[in-house]
Amino acid sequence: MTTDTATNRPSVLFVCVHNAGRSQMAAGWLEALGGGRVEVRSAGSAPADTVNPAAVEAMAEVGIDLAAATPKVLTTEAVQASDVVITMGCGDACPIFPGTRYEDWVLEDPAGKGVDSVRPIRDEIRARVLALLDSLGIEPAGGTR
Repeated sequence: MTTDTATNRPSVLFVCVHNAGRSQMAAGWLEALGGGRVEVRSAGSAPADTVNPAAVEAMAEVGIDLAAATPKVLTTEAVQASDVVITMGCGDACPIFPGTRYEDWVLEDPAGKGVDSVRPIRDEIRARVLALLDSLGIEPAGGTR
């Protein structure tokens, strides 16, 4: 596994189509639960203009602020610089590089849903991020519900 050479941290890139819901929530969870021990990126193959307000609200309920997050376009460089690339419904839009770990998380898309429908998606993403941290040998940071 290649790591951020300046800090010796593994890097994870979350990718979904619009980078407005699932990948933003996953990045928020990994930032919070990783406690600075993981470099976190997120991007989209066709980024939206803003992050889904229901995703922002659902994450705020658990103390994670996505209000300032902005969707970013997926670049080959971001993929190449990541140890782990997790896709969420972006199909074949993500380039493949040898030595990079790839996972595809099949998650419901929160687009167009209200916060009541986004909460279960948020909670499933949290469970998957905890499993990811475990697979990286990183103990989750405390203090996040």
